[in-house]
Amino acid sequence: MLSANFQSFRISLVILTTVPAVVLGALLMLLITGSTLNLQSYMGIIMSVGVSIANAVLLVTNAEQLRKVNGNAMASAKEAASLRLRPIIMTSIAMIAGMLPMAIGHGEGGDQVSPLGRAVIGGLLFSTFTVLIILPMIFAWALGKTTTQSPSLDPEDEESKHYISSLLHKNEKY
Repeated sequence: MLSANFQSFRISLVILTTVPAVVLGALLMLLITGSTLNLQSYMGIIMSVGVSIANAVLLVTNAEQLRKVNGNAMASAKEAASLRLRPIIMTSIAMIAGMLPMAIGHGEGGDQVSPLGRAVIGGLLFSTFTVLIILPMIFAWALGKTTTQSPSLDPEDEESKHYISSLLHKNEKY
């Protein structure tokens, strides 16, 4: 789905680089708190992966739009990170605050669902750092030398019309 949306496997892979950070953060939080891997903690990891991917898509979409305008991947990644800092942090803090009562595990059955909250909190802590610090660097590295022209073959896409006509014009010379 990401490749179809962005029309680029490279951008999709850049976004997916946040997943290992989520898994690592969730596993470390479970280890620190003495929780086990179980169905609840797996569900927590899946939830935090979803939020992390949403944050990464938000940042990379903005960075890619900026890169198409100015042609500089590093400057675009830095600007996108600064522009999307507040929404990403707000999303993570809201999710972490919502999971705190569950992670504490008080009440009847609290021990059974506490790994879900702990996995989400650990995953989002690492994910937020990764999306705001590491992801812009990966974006700049992966897309530093790529063209800003649209790869779309859709005849209705204005950018692709210019790209296709430039390719046809190059072929006419030979």
